[in-house]
Amino acid sequence: MISQMAGISSLTLPSPNSERGNRPEMQKEKKTKKFPAGFLWGSAVSAHQVEGNNTNSDWWTFEHSEKRVRDLRARGKNPADYQSGMACDFYNRYEQDFDLLKKLNQNVFRLSIEWARIEPIQGRFDEKEIIHYKKIVQALRKRNIEPFVTLQHFTLPKWLADQGGILYDRCPALFEKYVEKVLPVFSGLVKYWITVNEPLVLSSSSYFVGVFPPNKKSLSKTLTAINNMAKMHVRAYDVIKKIDGKAQVGLAKNNIYFSPHRDNFFNRILVKAAKWWWNERFFGLIQNKQDFIGLNYYFRQEIGFQGSYLGIGSRSDRGWELYPEGIYYLLKNLKKYNKPIIITENGLADKDDKKRSKYIQEILLNIHRAIEEGVDVRGYLHWSFMDNFEWEDGFKWKFGLVEVDFETQERKVRGSAKEYARICKKNEIS
Repeated sequence: MISQMAGISSLTLPSPNSERGNRPEMQKEKKTKKFPAGFLWGSAVSAHQVEGNNTNSDWWTFEHSEKRVRDLRARGKNPADYQSGMACDFYNRYEQDFDLLKKLNQNVFRLSIEWARIEPIQGRFDEKEIIHYKKIVQALRKRNIEPFVTLQHFTLPKWLADQGGILYDRCPALFEKYVEKVLPVFSGLVKYWITVNEPLVLSSSSYFVGVFPPNKKSLSKTLTAINNMAKMHVRAYDVIKKIDGKAQVGLAKNNIYFSPHRDNFFNRILVKAAKWWWNERFFGLIQNKQDFIGLNYYFRQEIGFQGSYLGIGSRSDRGWELYPEGIYYLLKNLKKYNKPIIITENGLADKDDKKRSKYIQEILLNIHRAIEEGVDVRGYLHWSFMDNFEWEDGFKWKFGLVEVDFETQERKVRGSAKEYARICKKNEIS
């Protein structure tokens, strides 16, 4: 799941611009729209957000640091609400969660392996933890659910963070060694690998906005972090393809739909620059080393002379504008890379579940329109399967198709999950 973007804090209303004039309108008549045969329907989580209890990671250290606790108390907040604890206890309850996943007709599930569990001390790998994640993947396979496995989803081992984290010049090489260790264990079990999750979000949240550990604010460090994450992806890609030539390897890239706040020449130039910087530059850094593109989409951002702008339209609990048309434009833009595309994250914070069903429907209508226009979209993974720990915001936002009581660990299927289950089963929307 994404954090607060670098300098991007909200979603905005539609504005008059060239693309706005061609905005895809939702058809009023009911018409069945079939998705391609074999389309992947599922949802996603990340290890730390659902497992918690990872005492060897930089995030656990950050959550419990004296500075963090002091800052939260100064703002009148309870530090416990911002500490992952056991989160959803997915580490122990994955079997029952997968039974629920199966009942909801999902045929693919994205999860991540926690590097800090696998390599708690530099150079020392925990075989027990490697086998634990193998059992999780086997549990998915047993239920005929395709696993998508992410190798690094925001968190880092504490020992690496102490040496500079993703700024450390040896970080890509150390990541490569970790990948070399775990890949053979999953031979024949995992077809789809995601190397890193949202590299620009992690880099900017850590070193520009400063809401992720190590909470720095430096443009030069942000650039170094982004470049190092590109190297991490390339090294991991080469290792995976060497060990398993049949594996499909990509990364989960958060892209934003940018539009001008007012339609004028200057704002259009700003939008073009923002698109290049946030949506396109990283693809150039990784030298075309991806078998598929993993797209994470959450919101639109209006750009103008004085910066970004808030809108007054429908928003999620998180304050992000619900702008499903944006995914259509992003997919059309990604077509130029000539790679299959899988939506690896898309969702909204909606505690009362009042907007999620409609939003999913409208997102899927826009995805379907892109498919009709020749974009090779292979699957959709909703964020998130269950409510979880949302990074610097703790347990505040509820993104789950499944509601979680974090005290009792009770799971409750939301109405939107049932609606989504019907779509997954029929492979179509109306």
